[in-house]
Amino acid sequence: MKTNLLFFLFFSATNLVAQETKKPKLIVGIVVDQMCYDYLYRYQANFCKTGFNRFLNQGMNIRNMLYNYVPTYTGPGHASIYTGSIPADHGIVGNEWYDRKTSSVINCVTDTRESTIGSISTDGQRSPRNLKTYTITDQLKLTYPSARVISISYKDRSAILPGGHLSDGSYWFDYATGTFITSSFFKKELPLWLQQFNSKNNSKSYTKSWDLLLSKERYTSIDKSPYEQI
Repeated sequence: MKTNLLFFLFFSATNLVAQETKKPKLIVGIVVDQMCYDYLYRYQANFCKTGFNRFLNQGMNIRNMLYNYVPTYTGPGHASIYTGSIPADHGIVGNEWYDRKTSSVINCVTDTRESTIGSISTDGQRSPRNLKTYTITDQLKLTYPSARVISISYKDRSAILPGGHLSDGSYWFDYATGTFITSSFFKKELPLWLQQFNSKNNSKSYTKSWDLLLSKERYTSIDKSPYEQI
């Protein structure tokens, strides 16, 4: 199944004061594209103790959520989750829309004023400028200027929108080169750790077919979806 994981790392360099509840040094936000809430319970029997079951057993489970807009595309979804607002307010009304200025359909994070960092492709001409509101990650930076916000995703919009306007680095996958890139909006050059990751040529493993982890009898559905091998 084609899913996209979005990872957010918020690094806070603030001094922690001993309290009953200590402020976390690291917060990780994960968004799984196209994952329905009921999947958590439908497939719970096969989850390991340190995966989703840890969230269910040790975390807060909010069951009454309402996204008061349609349709629920990924761009508006990421923007709504991380701004706490709706498309009418944050401005991301779809993954793409028609731009009257250029008389063309554009990506929701397209920004031709910026250039690609890490590749010669144009897939880095992106920024969060179309996002009209602040994100929770922006509020973190505004409250704690020394905090660090980094966002990584397979898709450009999935990295850029949750990372917000003040992200210290938002990185996404470049289909042309098989490496992760960014925009001049965020960086002048790729950080060394990402250059080293790109040099490993991990993209070769991304197109491999998925094998079942457990025996077939353990699964609730038949494993025969045609899109499982890209």
